[in-house]
Amino acid sequence: MAKIKEFDMVDYLFELGIKPVNIRNVDHWYLSPFRNERTASFKINRQLNRWYDHGIGMGGNLVDFAIMFYQCSIREVVRIFSDYLSFHQPTTHAYPKASSARPRVIEILSTAALTSPSLTRYIASRCIPQVIAANYCQQVHYKVRERQYFALGLKNDSGGYELRNSFAKVASSPKDITTIQNGAQVVCVFEGFFDFLSYKTITAKAGEVDEDYVILNSISFFTRTTNLLDQYEQINLYLDNDQAGFECCSSARGISEKYKDGSSLYEGFKDLNEWLISKTPKMISDLSYNQILQKASLSKIRRIAS
Repeated sequence: MAKIKEFDMVDYLFELGIKPVNIRNVDHWYLSPFRNERTASFKINRQLNRWYDHGIGMGGNLVDFAIMFYQCSIREVVRIFSDYLSFHQPTTHAYPKASSARPRVIEILSTAALTSPSLTRYIASRCIPQVIAANYCQQVHYKVRERQYFALGLKNDSGGYELRNSFAKVASSPKDITTIQNGAQVVCVFEGFFDFLSYKTITAKAGEVDEDYVILNSISFFTRTTNLLDQYEQINLYLDNDQAGFECCSSARGISEKYKDGSSLYEGFKDLNEWLISKTPKMISDLSYNQILQKASLSKIRRIAS
């Protein structure tokens, strides 16, 4: 138990595919792993190696985190970490480099079509029609040590999955970007896959358009995509309205005029999905598209495209 508490929490969350959205000295801020949120309220003080979730007013050490994250007992936490610690020594160093020699924390068991009522409700809560989610995502069953879960999953180009449900935001190894290629000369770039699904929701009634898509799955992957993106005549960026997104977009536009900033579409909101949620009438149970949503979105998208 003592060794588990000593293991660097920032390193452990990195292994789970959970990365900080902001770092202030020893404080690492995250979107809470326990629920969906758009403003980071989960903090790890790396010097103390303790976490605190301001949204729920709870915190503690790695054992306390694991009990909540895996929804299990202390005995099960010890079992989860028993073989994990045999491959990892407690450390306070920086993020570990990815290594194929390390065992995967998340093991994909199977994939299937979306059938879970809880996932259907989750998708609806993000204002994405199920038919659009089903076109690009799967219901993924996975295992973390001995416990099994399922989530909405988007496959990346290296065979890993971005996994989302009402309680978890994680990724399986290997982590990578996701590309959807249609042979177009225009490409749209998104930071996360719910922003991509939001874009497809907004443009659904416009019919199929001649575009390719790149979902970064992490803003840190943008630099590795530049060679791919340079092949296109126009590159529309739909990145988060935060410091990382602003800096990335500014840097890209300094490289080439082909890069266009599409964030004006959701000005005043953190990302495209947050904007979509704010514009979708809560009483529309089937998530059909209304004229207000169409006019507010498609007109801006057309201006960006031109």
